This record gives sequence, C-alpha cells and structure tokens, in this order.
Amino acid sequence: MNLWPTQSRQPMREAWTLECLQFECSLALGCAIESTTAAAYDSHLNSYLNFCRLHHQDIEPTEDTLSFFVVWLSHHIEPRSVDLYLSGIVNRLETHFPHVCQVRMSLLVTRTLKGCKRCLSQPVRRKQPLTLADLALVVDTLASSNSYDDILFVTLLVTGFKTLQHLAELCWPNAKKHQSYRKVPLRHTLTFTSTSASYTLPHHKSSTLGVGYEILLLGEPNARVDPLRLLESSFRRSRFPGYCHLRL
Repeated sequence: MNLWPTQSRQPMREAWTLECLQFECSLALGCAIESTTAAAYDSHLNSYLNFCRLHHQDIEPTEDTLSFFVVWLSHHIEPRSVDLYLSGIVNRLETHFPHVCQVRMSLLVTRTLKGCKRCLSQPVRRKQPLTLADLALVVDTLASSNSYDDILFVTLLVTGFKTLQHLAELCWPNAKKHQSYRKVPLRHTLTFTSTSASYTLPHHKSSTLGVGYEILLLGEPNARVDPLRLLESSFRRSRFPGYCHLRL
C-alpha cells in the first residue's frame, strides 16, 4: 500500500504542539454534551453508584448488575424514565468500561426493563395545555401592573407560547455552570417592524451545526392578546438597558 502523499497540492499548515492538540481536543470533548445534559448524566451515575454501595455490588457493569439496578430503580421511579438513567450511566462509564454499551443492549437488561414497564408503569398524566383564554386571563390580570417583573412574566409567557420556545431559551439560568451567552437571545439582535419583531437565538442543544435560529414574532393588533405590543412594552420599560441580555 502506497502511504506517501499524492501529487495534489495541500495548503501550508503549521504543526501544532502536543500541548496544543491536547488542549483543543479537551475543548471539543467538553462541547460534545450540553452542561444541562451532563448534569443529568452525573445524577444518573450517582444513582447507579448508590445502588452498588447499598447492595455491595462491584461498580463494573455486568448484565446481572444492570438488570438488578433496573428492577430496583423501577420500584422507586417511573420505569419509562429508567431508559434515560441507563443512557446517562453508559455515557459516564464508557470511558472506564468500554463494554458497557453491549451490556446495556443485552437481552437480559432490555427484557428486564420491558417487564418493569409492563408491570410497574403508571398511566401518563399530562398537564392541561395552555389556551388563548388562559393567556388572556393572565394578560388582563397583570398587563396593567406597574411592576416590571409582572410585565416581564407576561411577555415571557406570551412570547414562548407564540414562538414555541422552551423556558431555557427565554431566561438566564440561576445555576452559573449552565449560564452561557450562546443559549439566550441578545438585545442587539432584536429588530422591530410595524408588524413583527425578530431576534436571534444563537444556539440550541439539538443543533450540531453551531448555527442559531431566527425567531419571528408577529403582531396581532386585532386579537385580545397582542404579543408584539407586550414585547415592545417590556423592552421600553427594561431596568437594565445597558446589559446585553434581551430580557433581564
């Protein structure tokens, strides 16, 4: 096999030091999973380690250990959620025990989990969805308030409803380790027109391309609740106009 370079021209690139390669590789690995997902995975791993400690089991995952863990945990939480716990455990243990993926997908573990779902699962109880009447009730109650917090709450509620955004995409998280300017819209991206407003959501956890989304909020002047008017009102009354956050 000829392993020498071909005749095609290659651009001139500098060689990196080993320390630089290790540093950049560490950054890339750190960005592979969102901080909120990583925190959930850590919690799942702690549940597994606690199980092993209580039952005097070795932490190395085997088919028996994982199947016992599935049965035990299914008696404490909804079995449908055990799937997520197993995903977190596999993610955190794979570096130390490369065979954990095979153990997770083994017949013993998968059938144990399936049996727990059939025997122990409870019916899904969903919250009632928000309706336009609910929004109108909140707006009628709080929109005339002199409190900036009330106006901001109403704006977040209506904007999230109209643009299908998650709460994490609208607010600055309390936990410092989850705070990132890549995940919240910034003030300088907000643009108003006579009929709409738009702003940029820089990043979303489901996006692997590193690009954000343009959020468009249309005005509804003839509706009982006009999201554009609420957004304009909260923007004008902002207590922190010098900050880069869109909402604070």
